[in-house]
Amino acid sequence: MNHTHRLVYIALLTALSLALYLLEGLIPMPFLAPGAKLGLANLITVLALYTLPRWQDAAAILMLRILLASLFGGGPTVMLYSLIGGLQSLVIMVILQHTGLFSPLGVSSAGGFVHNLGQLLTATLLSAHAGLLAYLPILGPCGLATGFLIGYTVQQILPKIQNWPSLTMAKEK
Repeated sequence: MNHTHRLVYIALLTALSLALYLLEGLIPMPFLAPGAKLGLANLITVLALYTLPRWQDAAAILMLRILLASLFGGGPTVMLYSLIGGLQSLVIMVILQHTGLFSPLGVSSAGGFVHNLGQLLTATLLSAHAGLLAYLPILGPCGLATGFLIGYTVQQILPKIQNWPSLTMAKEK
């Protein structure tokens, strides 16, 4: 994958990630815990980890999506929570992926859990109210479950796109 192809692919994944984030905001979630989301945009982050040659590219997609989503109406508080949860999630996903011991299911499940944990710890620190940690038994399993669904989806997508010429070249570098 040459530099231009990589940049175009990153731009497309960023746009798709932002579209999924905005779409998710339109879906009512009465079956999840208050404040919990499906994390549809994370599907693109996980897909980027498996289709781009460098994890830094996935980080760029994540950061661009968070910045753009905040500009489209999230505001600074949403940006803070999203950055903290997203970056912590990305770190654990990169570590687990590089061990080679985990499929996208495990990588994404851990990412979903860590994302919720990071946001909950941030809220606890900012509010100085340790009682918020009582929400972990609800948000933890939600993060695992939504992460599992995202990982399953990525696992289904990867075989279908693995022979795309530009992605084949990305794996070779």
